[in-house]
Amino acid sequence: MKKQKLSFWDIWNMSFGFLGIQMGFALQNANASRILQIFGADVHELSWFWIVAPLTGLIVQPIIGYYSDRTWTRLGRRRPFFLTGALLASMGLILMPNADMFTAFMPALWVGAGMLMIMDASFNVAMEPFRALVADILPSDQRTLGFSVQTILIGIGAVIGSWLPYVLTNWFGVLNESQPGEVPTNLLLSFIIGAVVLVTSILVTVFTTKEYSPEEMAQFQTEEEEIEEKESSIFDIFTDFKKMPLTMRQLSSVQFFSWFGLFGMWVFSTPAIAHHIYGLSLDDHGTQYQIAGDWVGILFGVYNAVSAVYAFFLPAIAKKIGRKLTHAVSLVLGGLGLISIYFVPNENWLFLSMFGIGIAWASILAMPYAILAGSIPAKKMGVYMGIFNFFIVLPQIINALIGGPMVEYLYRGNPIYALVLSGVSLLIAAALVVKVKDVDDEVVIKL
Repeated sequence: MKKQKLSFWDIWNMSFGFLGIQMGFALQNANASRILQIFGADVHELSWFWIVAPLTGLIVQPIIGYYSDRTWTRLGRRRPFFLTGALLASMGLILMPNADMFTAFMPALWVGAGMLMIMDASFNVAMEPFRALVADILPSDQRTLGFSVQTILIGIGAVIGSWLPYVLTNWFGVLNESQPGEVPTNLLLSFIIGAVVLVTSILVTVFTTKEYSPEEMAQFQTEEEEIEEKESSIFDIFTDFKKMPLTMRQLSSVQFFSWFGLFGMWVFSTPAIAHHIYGLSLDDHGTQYQIAGDWVGILFGVYNAVSAVYAFFLPAIAKKIGRKLTHAVSLVLGGLGLISIYFVPNENWLFLSMFGIGIAWASILAMPYAILAGSIPAKKMGVYMGIFNFFIVLPQIINALIGGPMVEYLYRGNPIYALVLSGVSLLIAAALVVKVKDVDDEVVIKL
């Protein structure tokens, strides 16, 4: 039995929840460091506050993957998990910028960091089943399209989330100023809107997408997968980790350097651009700093807009030159984009930097998963997608541990060099793609 091909709009609805997830994720990435600084964090401490997020992802993703492989409810197999994740993430979005409301119980900085942890863990709960859903439902020849559509929706959601604070202030007159220790009104309202959109978009996917039943999924199994099937427990995750396919092992190093670079960009972009481009003191959190922070949101929106457009062309490019070369070239452009931030003369030139970063971001969100999906058994798609997340969160944890001390001691307080290092990391990832074995591409070549 073969899986049924879906129309473009069926694939679109299947992944629509990613729009809301990424809108919330973009609000977090562009503004969490700024909010933590408002609540009293020093620039060299920022990466330490961010460490909780990938650490929870390291634990949550494989567990969610394992249980989503073995879950069947009235809502289906994957849908209960990303609905739960969306509800928890929306709570974090509302409470993080309002952390100063809880100062009677503990410092706002610690409450804000706790909400950052809840948000990121919840985004992990929601995102991993979405990745597995594409692999569950689509035949192998539609998977590149499926992950590319996810990337398009990710780009659209991220543009909205990244630009929202700037738009609210400059188009609708919402204040971006506040008293010391308080989050500006435009950020507060942006996070509330993000929470509403997140839940709404997830519900679109929940009510429009039908999953294959366990009986139907069993018919897609190969003989080898049926032989391997046996009674299992949650601790089999460690065995599965040891037995991961060759392609997954090779992609792990690519993912490591890709996400090491991305984490550095998300954590240090606002202080780096405020200091290096706007010439502001790292201790200045006044009006000019808020303007610089809003501009970083615009820039993040630009790279996400570029990624959304580029994602439309990814399937055709990958078909022409192969997925490995497509990913390698994209990562090179992203690395050069990050490094160029050091050299640009003013904030307007940063649009050019974001162009390269957007191309890399689109490929990072699509190509590794399209390559991976053809190398892992359908019965363990969820758990292996969760294990694959190890190589996303581990580099973030390492960067979180060493990023702050490097800024303080190695870079002498100048965070722009953290962005340069992120660019170099993407270039290393590009070089490592060449060694990856793409099973699906090799099948096409043999035919």
